[in-house]
Amino acid sequence: MHEHRMSDIEGVYEDLEADVSLEEFREAVEAKVEQMGGLADEETAAMLIAHEVGESEVGGIADIEPGMEEAKFVAKVLSIGEVRTFERDGEDEDGQVVNVEVADETGSVRAAFWDDHAQAAIEELEEGQVLRIKGRPKEGFSGVEISVDDVQPDDDTEIDVQVSDTYTVEDLSLGLSNVNLVGLLLDTDSVRTFDRDDGSEGKVSNLVLGDSTGRVRVTLWDEQADLATKLEAGTTVEVIDGYVKDRDGQLELHVGNRGAVEEVDEEVEYVPESTPIEDLEIDQQVDIAGVVRSADPKRTFDRDDGSEGQVRNIRVQDATDDIRVAFWGDKADIDVGPGDEVALGDVEIQDGWQDDLEASAGWQSTITVLESDSAGSGESEGDTADSSDQNAGLSAFAGDSDGSNAEGKEADSSDVDESASADAETGSDEPSDGEEREFTGVVVQAGDPVVLDDGESTMSVATDADVGLGEEVTARGIVRDGRLDANDVF
Repeated sequence: MHEHRMSDIEGVYEDLEADVSLEEFREAVEAKVEQMGGLADEETAAMLIAHEVGESEVGGIADIEPGMEEAKFVAKVLSIGEVRTFERDGEDEDGQVVNVEVADETGSVRAAFWDDHAQAAIEELEEGQVLRIKGRPKEGFSGVEISVDDVQPDDDTEIDVQVSDTYTVEDLSLGLSNVNLVGLLLDTDSVRTFDRDDGSEGKVSNLVLGDSTGRVRVTLWDEQADLATKLEAGTTVEVIDGYVKDRDGQLELHVGNRGAVEEVDEEVEYVPESTPIEDLEIDQQVDIAGVVRSADPKRTFDRDDGSEGQVRNIRVQDATDDIRVAFWGDKADIDVGPGDEVALGDVEIQDGWQDDLEASAGWQSTITVLESDSAGSGESEGDTADSSDQNAGLSAFAGDSDGSNAEGKEADSSDVDESASADAETGSDEPSDGEEREFTGVVVQAGDPVVLDDGESTMSVATDADVGLGEEVTARGIVRDGRLDANDVF
């Protein structure tokens, strides 16, 4: 009989995909039987315990959400913060809290240990220790936090996460904080200001860092934002006390007032992973690398709101093919010229002029000059650098500093007098009133009206569609007074 009852418990336990040992489960079942004063047999008690455990047990830290009443999980201690003391309303005794960073293979989370738990955390916890935690998830300063109700050491469970303050790009996971990361500064950005709901003014800027495992966008807030104008691309920097957030499905490292970014004297290798130009397809967001064949002068254009936009076209060639790349906004000011070896990150591939593909480098793109040869050192090679020579390496094209190639592909937007509208290039393509027209371009002004730029010309579009700066859209509609009255934007 005893045997049979054990198998009932084991049967229920096997169906329960929870992170508790059979021994613990058995103890909980026995306690439940006792608690119910014999009203339930072991199998019923096992079902009740299974239900309780199953409800709050999560598959991993990544599954924890603020709406949950309770979460139980096993995690490794990455770092233990300082004790913070605070006054409690109406109570003589001060409260205490210690923030402990814990992680499993799916991610990491900040666990807040309060009062008695806080004291125990300081006295007993060690980095690298594995804990079984029960607590209430809530929305914290940098993502979800767990307010710990109960915690037990778990020496039997192995969790394969790195316990270290210094991360590489590939080590980053959502929710990490106290992150230190050393990388090569690939790109910097201008500082933007914005108004907060409370009426104060905030500041934000971006950097892009790379190491041997990848690259990451770093977002600098408020006091740290001005660093973007003080640090120079090509130097090695360390991010100190950053935290990882998600933006449009990409991980970003954020630095607030507690953190910093400092130049350090270290060598960091950054190896861009690039897609061969001949393999590019429309609508991809990719990384490409190659040598600059030619670089057009910067062009400025007026947006409908009176502000001025700017763009610069360059042609980049790798061993497989070449492509025109449009540098928008601040990117148009980057000092790059024929012969420079460049790595372009997160550029969008679009349908360009005359059915040619082109790449668009907007605010989200990264432009890194790997080796500069703008002085045109290899000019003697220029005459033989025919772009049909597909297999000549990058360096074979370094000397083509006159800005034209053998096929004359460069006779596009840049060769046309800027004051002449781009429509002149294609003959008489001046839109006439009442004409049905489709126009594809990058949003260079969002709002009313939306302004699209296809690299050759701009088009004002009247639409209610919600579009973002730097996005590529196609508008279809009737032209009225030189403006496209769109009934379709996609």
